[in-house]
Amino acid sequence: MARVWIEDRAAHADYQAAMEKWQAAKREGSKRQPPGRWRVRWYGPDGKPKALTFQKLPQAEAEKRALEERLSKGTYRDPKQGKTLFKEVAEEWHGALRKPAERTRNDYRELLDLYVIPKWGTWQVSAIRWEDVSAWLTDLGKEPGKRGKPLSPARIEKTHLVASMVMKRAVMAGRIHVNPFAGHELTKADDDDDHVYLTHEQLADLADAAGEHRTLILVLGYCGIRWSEATALKVGRVQLEARRLRIVQAHTRVKGGMRLGPVKNHEKRSVPLLRSVVDLIQPLVAGRPSGALLFPGGDGTHLRYGTWRPEFDAAVEEAGLAGLGITPHKLRHTAASLAIASGADVKVVQTMLGHKSAAMTLDVYGHLFPDRLDEVADALDAGRASALAGRTAVG
Repeated sequence: MARVWIEDRAAHADYQAAMEKWQAAKREGSKRQPPGRWRVRWYGPDGKPKALTFQKLPQAEAEKRALEERLSKGTYRDPKQGKTLFKEVAEEWHGALRKPAERTRNDYRELLDLYVIPKWGTWQVSAIRWEDVSAWLTDLGKEPGKRGKPLSPARIEKTHLVASMVMKRAVMAGRIHVNPFAGHELTKADDDDDHVYLTHEQLADLADAAGEHRTLILVLGYCGIRWSEATALKVGRVQLEARRLRIVQAHTRVKGGMRLGPVKNHEKRSVPLLRSVVDLIQPLVAGRPSGALLFPGGDGTHLRYGTWRPEFDAAVEEAGLAGLGITPHKLRHTAASLAIASGADVKVVQTMLGHKSAAMTLDVYGHLFPDRLDEVADALDAGRASALAGRTAVG
């Protein structure tokens, strides 16, 4: 039996009955299309019979050729699977997430609910075309988001990533052949405009203006840890003699509040402490239990960003740094720039910041590393001169 064949239904009782019903409905004014006379039949890779009907023979022949090609090349997808709604695949994808931390899963959920499912939820996955996605991405960059402001390039990029991962699951599950969310050019954020690099003097002025939070500012500005990591630091993870902070947890936003969870990218690490900062941390750990937070809030629990940010902004104003766009998170950029200026190599900066790879660190801060081409050329010159001098002496 042929793997794909065409069947003429003209003599079939069910087709004749369907035609009679259609003709009767047509006489009463119905504009419904007639039933398909030509049925394409085949066996899928699972061995189960499949069928599609067409009104005209050329349509059936074109489908037969397409199915034969897909089956021979191993690119076959069951047409019925492509009728699955995007929102169903999205829920399957999100429910099956295992690797991302809870905060990342929550971020994905938010983007699904705000921007992805409202647009694509009722679409059949096989109906989504590349050009549809391209138009959507353009609209995301023009129209205000749910908070009333245009989405930033970074936000659009992440929204697109979530939608693309949903459709990647549709591909892997055999519902569609290609991912229409792949291959799109996205506007990249201008990192230089987003970064703020304070000098040692500016960082000192900010720390002095922060009052009781002076030490926290210096830890953020010299150690490069994230705000969520700093507020999760416990006394027992401060290694004064070794001059290290052990970063193993971070505060994660969940429904109903905040809780302690793993650090981003699961990159547990030790970061160096300046001797001058060790002296400031000493009184914060003296006599306190190892499980106590190093930088607690005023109510004894963790320091909350929303509560502390006005104090931080006031310190920025007092230090004469208003207008630079400095935030607690951007002190990581200062830590990176000061470390690089002091001679730290990319692996050291990667460890400090908790980046997943040195490549990521170079992508963000590569422009800050000094041009050492002349240094390499001078070293090669010295080596060449030494080698040639030795050869002349032997001669």
